[in-house]
Amino acid sequence: MRLKTSIFSNLFQVPKPRFLHLIFLFCLLFLANPIFSQTKKELEKKRKVLQEEISQISKLLSKQKKTEKNLLSRLGDINKKIDVRQEIIHTIKKESAIFSKEIKQNKIKITAIEKQLEMLKEDYAKMVVQSYKSKNKNSRLLFLLSSSNFLQAYKRMQYMKQYANYRKKQAVEINQSKDALLQLNDSLKIKKQEKQKLIAVQVKEKKTIDFEKNAQQKLIDKVKKKKRRYLSQIRKRQKKERKFEQQLENLIKGVISKSNKKSGKKTTKFVLTPEAKKLAASFVANKGKLPAPVTKGYVSRYYGKRKHEVMKKIDVNSNGWFYTTAKNTMARAVFRGKVFAILVDRKTKIKTVLIQHGNYVTSYKNLKTVLVKKGDNIDTKQNLGIIHTDSTTGKTILAFVLWKNATPQNPAGWIFK
Repeated sequence: MRLKTSIFSNLFQVPKPRFLHLIFLFCLLFLANPIFSQTKKELEKKRKVLQEEISQISKLLSKQKKTEKNLLSRLGDINKKIDVRQEIIHTIKKESAIFSKEIKQNKIKITAIEKQLEMLKEDYAKMVVQSYKSKNKNSRLLFLLSSSNFLQAYKRMQYMKQYANYRKKQAVEINQSKDALLQLNDSLKIKKQEKQKLIAVQVKEKKTIDFEKNAQQKLIDKVKKKKRRYLSQIRKRQKKERKFEQQLENLIKGVISKSNKKSGKKTTKFVLTPEAKKLAASFVANKGKLPAPVTKGYVSRYYGKRKHEVMKKIDVNSNGWFYTTAKNTMARAVFRGKVFAILVDRKTKIKTVLIQHGNYVTSYKNLKTVLVKKGDNIDTKQNLGIIHTDSTTGKTILAFVLWKNATPQNPAGWIFK
């Protein structure tokens, strides 16, 4: 007698597996994360560097004298601190924007997983009902015995096994979806907390800037009251700097001319030996990776021309970078080379060391003592001498200039920061 198999007909209409859809969903949703995390790490690193710079500035400022003579110097320091703090805020805003995107993405992921979880639960519920209806062992046996031939009976038995396996698979998928949902919820909470911390730092930096701007304005008012005096002070300093820069340039041109006479070539550039060419190539290969000429401190003045912070009619020009550092700090060579000159100021006895790296030259100005002599071969990071500390301002500043032949270069693309 052929038995009806209607109660099993739904059994083999197994819902299409959603497991592959789940895998695809996870891949799609998590694809953007590496890009975000990479950018976030870079911004976090930049913020920490800026915060360390602020810390260095604050430490060095606390040791400086607050006299009328160094009013302009103090004003420059406050301006520097404000600039760095504004850069920190700008970096925090970028970090915060990335967190906002990640939080938004997490919410989308959570919604998608919740929907997926509901579908899996519905499928599983249907299978549980179907399984309950077909629990009777006699019904299963009769279903197999009702097969028209052995092959059909074998196939039906296989279907029943597949169905049982699929139920297990669905249960696993549901657990996986639940775990993924819990992880995303935890991640969302963490990201919200991190964003709140960044916002708190941003608020603190803004308050500090307001305080510093108040101090800045007081100093500006003081400077403006004695405008002529400070204009004269700035112009004297600029004149002295231009004179010394011209002296350096003439010295380098003289060395080039002298070395080229020996080779019999007329050129304004260094004529290099094979060994010097190799050194120059190595110097260029390390562009962007050269160490700073001081181990601690910050760049208080950058390369190029800009308007003075207060006296807007005056242009301030710099051929290199000025590093403000701690008292008794050593200046160090940024790359290996040979000392080809040491200049000594007749009045102040302040020294400048010049090191040749093929057709490149680095100069280290404002040293009170020198540990090297002309003709010495120098290694990378070798100490050259102790940097002079100004008795009036209490500041320890190294003027670093990078030359290609006799032309000053911007250190920004060369020194690792």
